[in-house]
Amino acid sequence: MKRIVLPTDFSGNANNAIDYAMQLFAEEECVFYLLHTYSPAIYRADYMLHSPGQIGLGDIYQEASMTQLEELSARLKKKFKNDKHKFVEHAAFNLLVDEVNEVVEKENIELIIMGTQGATGAKEIFMGTHTMHVIRKANCPVIAIPPNFAYEKPKEILFPTDYEVDYQKEHIKQLLYMAKEHISRINVMYVHSGYDLTEDQLAKKNKLEKLLRNTSYLFHEMPDQEVVSAINNFQLKTKINLLVMIQNQHGFFENLFLKSVIKQIGFHTNVPFMVFPPIIKN
Repeated sequence: MKRIVLPTDFSGNANNAIDYAMQLFAEEECVFYLLHTYSPAIYRADYMLHSPGQIGLGDIYQEASMTQLEELSARLKKKFKNDKHKFVEHAAFNLLVDEVNEVVEKENIELIIMGTQGATGAKEIFMGTHTMHVIRKANCPVIAIPPNFAYEKPKEILFPTDYEVDYQKEHIKQLLYMAKEHISRINVMYVHSGYDLTEDQLAKKNKLEKLLRNTSYLFHEMPDQEVVSAINNFQLKTKINLLVMIQNQHGFFENLFLKSVIKQIGFHTNVPFMVFPPIIKN
């Protein structure tokens, strides 16, 4: 049974991301953790110095949050009528990223799915602050769903890489599972830098190919250009349904995501992103 965290601020964008998760795993037995974090609008000194329960404010926020989570759970059960899906409501006074990581660790979570924007997300911002923090700090894969994205099966997956990652089956198992479950094709894209691949890059490419052997996949080599441009240009020829990336320590991920204004990504990449945490070497 898959265990998935669905952070929510009860906005339309959050609801859309949760609906995406329901459809993506429609055939899979899942436990979904509906997670909401809260904090008082005004941080009073006595509130911060003492426990919330002492002045009752924490209880008020907790009760209001749980009521909304229970209403959300009821809506999902009514809308999707899927006996394979179970829901756990979880509200906490904490920072979102900290609470997500605590739940991931405690409940052995495999995946996080959330919207790219919250209730106050400006239209011109591609990746909201909370989403970015979760992606950077999470210890499991995160799928970020753009606003108003209508669900479509991830038949075509784009996987940009620089072949600088020591790919491990355990690390990308969610990608392999998804490709198998939805009969997807994984398009591995490398942007040519003008130099031949090093022996180390070739070895890692061969390792990746072996990991993908039970899936449908293609390797693509794009002419020398910015990674964002390569992604956009690829999509002009091939419609993709999911963009997959692995964080590494070589700057590849940061070059793509540090600037969150949507023009840096391009409107053509307005598809879900699946981001894997860095591979930690033993």
